[in-house]
Amino acid sequence: MKRRRRGAHSLRAKLTVANVLLLALGIAAATAVSLIGMRHYLLDNIDAELRASRTSLQRTGITLKQVEALSQLGIALDKMSPGGSGPAGALPRSDSLFVAVDRAGRPVPVGALRPTGRQRELAAAVTDPATLARDPAVHDVQLDGTPYRLVGAGLADDATILLATSTGAVQSGVHQALRFDLAFGVTLLLLLAVATMYSSHRRLRPLEDMVETASAIAEGDLTRRVPSRRAPVQETEQLRLALNSMLHQVESAFETRERSAAQLRRFVADASHELRTPLSAIRGYLQLYDKGMLREPGERARAWQRVNAETDRMQRLVDELLTLARLDQRPELRLRHVDLSRLVRDAADDLRMQQPERPVTVAADGAVLVRADESGLRQVLGNLLTNVRVHTPAETACALSVTREAGTVRLVVTDEGPGLAAEDAARVFDRFFRAGGGAGSGLGLAIVQGVVRAHGGEVRADTRPGAGLTVTVELPGVGARAG
Repeated sequence: MKRRRRGAHSLRAKLTVANVLLLALGIAAATAVSLIGMRHYLLDNIDAELRASRTSLQRTGITLKQVEALSQLGIALDKMSPGGSGPAGALPRSDSLFVAVDRAGRPVPVGALRPTGRQRELAAAVTDPATLARDPAVHDVQLDGTPYRLVGAGLADDATILLATSTGAVQSGVHQALRFDLAFGVTLLLLLAVATMYSSHRRLRPLEDMVETASAIAEGDLTRRVPSRRAPVQETEQLRLALNSMLHQVESAFETRERSAAQLRRFVADASHELRTPLSAIRGYLQLYDKGMLREPGERARAWQRVNAETDRMQRLVDELLTLARLDQRPELRLRHVDLSRLVRDAADDLRMQQPERPVTVAADGAVLVRADESGLRQVLGNLLTNVRVHTPAETACALSVTREAGTVRLVVTDEGPGLAAEDAARVFDRFFRAGGGAGSGLGLAIVQGVVRAHGGEVRADTRPGAGLTVTVELPGVGARAG
């Protein structure tokens, strides 16, 4: 029952019903107009013949005696045909009825022809023959259930000839035409219903595809798309393309959310793991102190130094985590024109002060401007050089360069250290990744990548075992001026 009600209210059924109703109204209107026109045309022809016969009889001025003087009834009837001549030829055709009446309206015989029952019935239907003869209109009369059109023709001796023509053939023809029109109209309606159902099924198939696709996506299949059809309708094709584009964005957003959720879970797990180590160390030293196990001043001093060191490590880790969290929230940068060459020279000087024995070369002649947040770029340079300082021997050479190419500013930091294996190089920008379990929190290069992407740039690392590590940062440039 539910399926039946749902089908009756479907768009396909409504289109079919609407088309059938419109065609039915059109057929009914056309049939009514054509039948009314045909009936009026046929009745006008009958009325014209009756008027012509009446006019001919009245113009001749014959009397009833002269009519009786005509030849035998067979000859008279033959002459009363439309091809006849004279007064007899003016009488109606043989499918009509006529009767002569006197001044009192009684039917009288014409020669040897006695009035028949139908003629007496016609005479009885007229109450005032003289008035009828003077009336130019044609009247309707029913004789034994058969419709007639009636006129009266006055003769010279005040007798009257009643002329009537049956309209039964007209009524029969109209009824037959009506039956034919109804049969033909019903056939057309059935054909239209079938054609509309087929056409609407084919035209609305894309909508059914959209429903199936939406149902599949609701069940979890985000890869489903609305398929295309041969000879598509422009509107449904536009809707299909728009829906597929929306579904692609929904799938991308869902995948991004899943990746973000997985990254957040991994981030929380890694952060918990990293924070657990300094907290465990601090807690252990505090328990030793609380239980009085640190009796010597030297032991207490060493324990205090370790607690401070682990606290500083935890503070740095928390600061780096906060930096990454802010970068994930796409913070508003305080952008202004920054001379990247100056920042590179400053960072190189800082590295020389920390490790005087390390060879450091700088290729950053002249001012190279970028529109960026200066503190962010300083953090990028600091993390890159900290990575060199921590993960390579102190005597390993390091080179920094700044160049401009086709509107892009390129910063390159290269060391001649041991380099990384291919599997480690693929994860060098992952959070909490430390190649070979080395020192540090594993967040330095992740922060570099986050800051560079926040500025609309890109960063990549090129390395292989024994060939050192080269980190290339590309940023949009704003022009240059001489230094």
